[in-house]
Order: sequence, then structure tokens, then C-alpha cells
Amino acid sequence: MDVFYAFSYGSAGWLALQSAPLICSPTIILALLSPEVREPTVLETYFSRSLGMALLTLAILVVLLTGSVPLTSSISDTTNARVTTEASDPKAPYAVPTLTISTVYHAACAFYCYTRFSTSGQTTFVLGTTGSAALAAIGLWCILFATSSGRISRKTGADKRTSAFPFENKEAASAKKREMEKST
Repeated sequence: MDVFYAFSYGSAGWLALQSAPLICSPTIILALLSPEVREPTVLETYFSRSLGMALLTLAILVVLLTGSVPLTSSISDTTNARVTTEASDPKAPYAVPTLTISTVYHAACAFYCYTRFSTSGQTTFVLGTTGSAALAAIGLWCILFATSSGRISRKTGADKRTSAFPFENKEAASAKKREMEKST
């Protein structure tokens, strides 16, 4: 679950880092991305600050909806709070949908930044590609491996979701063989 927390806080940090220059100084963004240095127009300033506030809001929502910050009213509930990504968990019922949506967002941002870098050659897009791609990869890992507790068989102790392709599960086969020998 530590990777899940790392994704949640890392995603919020990355989004807050992106929002800070958009809110504080749209001129810096314009100077980094425009070939000529000029003052931003009123419309560019408005859109820059609006996007910055939207990214900051998204960062806060990712942390709150994944259950990284316990939102309980009593102190006894928060001392035993353990966030899981199970759908039935009352502390984080929206953890998996939030994880999925934010992972897709980071993957789309990484793709967009990469295509902008390949057409313009500006190194500022490499930073965006690197950060968003890293978070998309961590989010994908969390979706694949941290969203369920696994299906462990009570009889054999092996994971029920394993298959024989491309490698045979010898542990499950030997445990099944022992069970058959026990019953006869």
C-alpha cells in the first residue's frame, strides 16, 4: 500500500508543482514556451490562472478521494485507519475510480507533452513527459497490483488467479496433488 500512498501524494505534488507558476506568474510560462518574449494578454493570463486553480483542485481531490487523508469525525476512527483500495472500504469508496482517472490523465499528459516535444523540440516538454509518464506508470502498477488483496486459496495457499501460461504453477499443482493423496 506504500506505492499507493506514493502515487497519491506524488500525483498531488506534481499537479501542485505545475499549478504554481500558472497561478503566480503566467509570464514565466509564456517566456518558456513562446519564441518571442512578450507580456501575456488578459485572456492568456485568465486561462493560465484558471488552469492553475483547476490543477490545484485536482491535486486536492486526488489526495482526499483516494483516502490518503482520513476524513473521519472521531479520533478513535483515525488511529486505526488503514486505507485499502477495496470498493467496500468506507474510508475510501472512490479510491479505485480516482486512481484510474488520475492515471489516465497522467498518461494523456505524457503523450501530449511527448508529441509537443517531437514537433517543437523544446526541452520544457521533456520535463512534463518525464513526470507524467512516471506517475502514469506508477498508477498503472497500482491498478494492476494494489487494487485487490489477491485470491488466496484456503486449501493450497496459492493464488487462484495464476494460470499455466506461459509458465506452469508447480506450487499449486503440487499442493493439489497432496490434497488428492490426503483424501484417498
